[in-house]
Parts: sequence; structure tokens; C-alpha cells
Amino acid sequence: MQAYVVTEGGALELRDVPLPAPGAGEVRVRVRAFGVNRADLLQRRGLYPAPPGAPPDILGLEFAGEVDAVGPADRRTGGPAVAGDRVMGITAGGAYAEYVVVPAGHVMRMPAGWSFGEAAAVPEAFVTAYDALERVALGAGEWLLVHAVGSGVGTAALQLARARGARCVGTSRSGAKLDRARELGLDAGVNTAAGDFVEEVRRVTGGGAHAAVDLVGGSLFPRTLEALRPRGRLVLVGLTAGRTAEVDLGLVLRHRLRVEGTVLRSRPAEEKDELVARFAQAVLPLLEAGTVRPVVERVWPFAELENAHAMMAADANFGKLVVEVS
Repeated sequence: MQAYVVTEGGALELRDVPLPAPGAGEVRVRVRAFGVNRADLLQRRGLYPAPPGAPPDILGLEFAGEVDAVGPADRRTGGPAVAGDRVMGITAGGAYAEYVVVPAGHVMRMPAGWSFGEAAAVPEAFVTAYDALERVALGAGEWLLVHAVGSGVGTAALQLARARGARCVGTSRSGAKLDRARELGLDAGVNTAAGDFVEEVRRVTGGGAHAAVDLVGGSLFPRTLEALRPRGRLVLVGLTAGRTAEVDLGLVLRHRLRVEGTVLRSRPAEEKDELVARFAQAVLPLLEAGTVRPVVERVWPFAELENAHAMMAADANFGKLVVEVS
């Protein structure tokens, strides 16, 4: 099969590599499309190594395609997938290829009538966003603050929050992205390129957000804590602004804030199985009904993967970038 392989210098080379075989409880999927994520760019630069068991030199965290082969049944991770099923799923790596092997519990059926390009934009962004909202226990009528609301995870979190009956204030460095997010139901947008966001969030929400999904980290993290109302909850999902920050721990104590970090890629397979199953039950019906939808900025052909990476590196996309394999 063909796959894009990362060289020692960080280049992407399309090569012939061995076809992987599914083991116990695994399925092999003929990849028809995959999503591009910022984590792919970091791994390419040597800043986000693949976890144990994942291909160290083939990127890709999500895909859509057809089940090609099913490994021997395994009572822990065996799923209902059979050859020919149209599925979408998550993986710790290896989706930049014509075939990928994953635990059967990491795939779910595609909504009927969807293209592979649409489906490939769902798994990483929507599963991450769903997990984040579950962790902050977002309820109807509450205010959610979402940083980088124009990103794939940001647009997913916004829509899922609205589906719960919550209200959403989002931040971005682009006014154009905030305008597009309003079309998805964003209640209020704050352009962080124009100044600090804390006072505006407090004003819009009437005292601070009840919960926050922080996809940025770095110097924005302590300010995000200040934008929460007492007993606010924050889940840290990304670190695009940096891994370190100086935090006023007194604020955390006085306001009884709850802070949690989360990452999807490196979790044990059993935890991913459980999360995908809960997501399929809670969110797939919303996707099928059109209540929420993946936002795809552009679909690139397999031969133009470098262009997709360049577009993401330039932060020029709203929502997801997808690559079609065939």
C-alpha cells in the first residue's frame, strides 16, 4: 500500500509500505479520506511523538473508509464491524495511508448518505469536544467559553454546547472566523488580537463563564481562569500557545475552580472503546439529524497533502481540513 512517511528531516514522502494485518479484536479499513490535525504538524516537527504501538513515521489521527478485513474476535475489544461496512474512526497514528488497522472499538458507522470527506472530519474533533463537555458537565442555560472557536474542535464544541441548551462565547484572533462561528450559533465572539478577553467575557456572561474548553493554554490559561465565575470548570485540551503559565493558585482556591487536563491519543485502548461507544450513542443521532455537522474548510486530493499542511500551519482554515485518498 502507499502511505506518507515522515523522514528524519521532517519531509513527507509517499512510499510503498507493507499492508498491515489486523490482529485479535482489530479491523483493517480501506482509508478513503482522513482529517488533518495540528498534532500532525507537531509530530512532523518531532514535538509530539507517537505513543507506544502507533506507527512512529506515519501521521494521521482520524479517517473514514470501508472495513476491508476483520481480525479474530476478542472479547475485550471486538466490535460488530464486518467487511464492507462504511465507518469512521480514531487512531493513534497511521491514517495517512491507503489502509489502517485499529481496534474494532475505535470505529463507528458513518451516517447514511454521507461522503467519506464529511465523515473524516468528525472523529477527532467531535469525540474530543464531546469528551471535554462531559468533563465540565456542561448543562442547559450555562455559558461555555471556547478558545480557538474556529478550529475543528472549537466548531464541534460550539455546536454540541448549543445542542445541550447552553450558550457559547468564543475567542479567535480572526474577526472573519468569529463571524462564521456566529452562523453556527455562537452567542458572542471576542477577538483576542484586539485585546484582552476577560472583561468582555464577564460582561457578556453576566459574571463569568460556567465552564471553559481551553484549546490554547500558555499565557491565556491564567486569564481563562479569571474569566470563570465561582465554581467554574475548565478542561485543558490543547497547548498551541505553550506548555507553561504562571497561575494565581489563590484564585483557584477562592473561587473553588475545577481544572482538568485531557488528551485522547495516548489513552489506553479500553478507555477509547468506552468513549467511542458513548459518543456513538449520544452524538451520532445528532449528526444524522443535522443538529450538528462537521465544518470542512477544504478537501484536498491525496497528492496535495503538503498544501493541506501549509494551510493549517498558516491558520487559514475555519473548521477541518480533509484529504481524500481515493
